Amino acid sequence: MKTNSVPSASWWKLSGVQRALMLYVVIPMLAIVGIGLGVGIERLNSLETERLKDDLELLGRAIRMLVQEAILENDEEAVQRALDSVFDIGRVYGASVYDANGNRVAAAGIASRDLSRSRVAQEVVLTGEQQERTRQISGVEMYSQFLPLFDPLGQPNGFIQINRQASDFDASFARLTRVAWIIWAAMALLTLTVVIFGHYRGVGRHVNQLKQAMTRVEAGERDYRAATDGPGEVAQIAHGLNQMLDSIERKDEELELARQQEQELAEKLQHQEKMAAIGNVASGIAHELGAPLTVIDGRAQRLLRQEEDPDRQRQLIAIRGQVARLTRIVQQLLNYCRPAEEHVEEVADDAAIQLPQLLQDVLDNVRHELDDESLQLRLMLPETPLPIFYASASRLELALVNLVRNAAQVADQWVVVQVDFEPGPVSLHSRQQPELTIRVLDDGPGLTDSLTAQELKEPFVTTKGQGEGTGLGLAIVSNVAKEYRGQLNLENNPEGRGCIATLTLKLAT
Repeated sequence: MKTNSVPSASWWKLSGVQRALMLYVVIPMLAIVGIGLGVGIERLNSLETERLKDDLELLGRAIRMLVQEAILENDEEAVQRALDSVFDIGRVYGASVYDANGNRVAAAGIASRDLSRSRVAQEVVLTGEQQERTRQISGVEMYSQFLPLFDPLGQPNGFIQINRQASDFDASFARLTRVAWIIWAAMALLTLTVVIFGHYRGVGRHVNQLKQAMTRVEAGERDYRAATDGPGEVAQIAHGLNQMLDSIERKDEELELARQQEQELAEKLQHQEKMAAIGNVASGIAHELGAPLTVIDGRAQRLLRQEEDPDRQRQLIAIRGQVARLTRIVQQLLNYCRPAEEHVEEVADDAAIQLPQLLQDVLDNVRHELDDESLQLRLMLPETPLPIFYASASRLELALVNLVRNAAQVADQWVVVQVDFEPGPVSLHSRQQPELTIRVLDDGPGLTDSLTAQELKEPFVTTKGQGEGTGLGLAIVSNVAKEYRGQLNLENNPEGRGCIATLTLKLAT
């Protein structure tokens, strides 16, 4: 099971979740903040405008008493000094004093020459209340504050006009607006950066890992598992995905096991049907040939005891040899075609077998059959003791004799029998079982290209000449291997001449 971490994408590359977060959360939030900022700036502009107006009003009130006293005393210099003083107090572009008819009495800076026809001047004199206007003075847009002057009886007898450039209000508002929107843009950029990077570090990279895991599983890496780190919800999704993949893997294993079992059952059924057909033929042949062969061998044996001529004795011995060969062929047919019930009974009656002794007996039996006494038959056992093997001694000996006999018939100088034992895992829950491996090696010509190893294990398939073999030896060995949950493999020796026949048997746990 692999849970390797996936390479992280660049955090600034927006994913679908990040785009949704930006669209439905960040952008609306920034829009709300921007609207609030705009409203606030407008409100601040109003307040700033009122403050500037209040400054002019306070300035006018500050000099109004001085100007009223100076007018009552006809002191024009005092009036002029009072007007000049406004430039020291605030940012004022002009100040002037007018009588009740709108005629200018004194002026400082930018001021209107004549307001006798000005409606605002008339309103100030008539109502006695201050007025304000934005108007052109000497070609400049000015904001003017008009404050009435009163005589000792409290009647308006003139007014003061204080001018300030109208653009001062707009300039102050523009500066404030510019600074506010710069701060908003900086905060928006910082917010976007924090949201993108924070989402990637906190959630995005884990979602990317989860998506990458699903992509790799879809591509065929069924043993890959998602990392279960990150926020709780993402970790729960990854854990659920891993559990689902584990369940699918278990189901796949169960389906594969069921498929293998069905295939094995189909192969067994096909094999049993074939064996039943061959068994019928073999039993008929054995029944028809058994009695005549016994009679021929008995009469040849009696004639051999009575005959004194050496040449006739050789002929009778040859006859008995051919009878023995026919009897052995019939016996091989019977051994190969024995019903499965008989095999089950033998397995149920399995006895403890000392494998080294059984192998030595097999080599001795084959050695007696050889015509060439120079052929070496060697047994190589492992240094560690072999386990007790429970099996049918006759069936196992029959399989081993066939393997060694086949090797001896094609070997040039030697045949070696090697035994290996794989104990397997110690766990009781492991599906693996200990294996016993028996290899038979020879220095013969090896396997030919005309027949595959699987074909050689089929009944009645042989590489020997006409009349030299029945083709049942390896088929019998393969059947015995299957009885003990093993298999027979044939291959050429990769390190030299000859063939290697490997018989693998499962030991009961």
